[in-house]
Amino acid sequence: MDPIADLLIRIKNAQDAGHEMAEAPFSGIKLSIAKILEKEGFIGGAEKKGIKNKEKLEIKLKYNQGVGAISGIKRVSRLGQRVYSPALKLKPIKQGYGLSIVSTSQGLMSGKEAKKKGIGGEVLCELW
Repeated sequence: MDPIADLLIRIKNAQDAGHEMAEAPFSGIKLSIAKILEKEGFIGGAEKKGIKNKEKLEIKLKYNQGVGAISGIKRVSRLGQRVYSPALKLKPIKQGYGLSIVSTSQGLMSGKEAKKKGIGGEVLCELW
């Protein structure tokens, strides 16, 4: 199974159920994605919990007037089909209200940030 898709769906399902927190198995890339989501205002925070072989990523969900901050998620690049985009072709998501996460040579960053720096990469997902 795709670990990034698993993380995104865990966040979305926990938010739809009205939970305060979502949990996922820990990995460095999942923490990087969560930090980007936190920076862009889609979640309240993320931190690593647990001991050596039982580490978890705890994500604090964010709500605006009882409605979840994330209304939609789309996994763009999948295990069977990778999607790469040059900087010039990175487009705004939902007229600028959404977010794309791009894996670049300089690490994970939002689509806006990658376009500003002039680097493209693998488009992992889109959120709005």
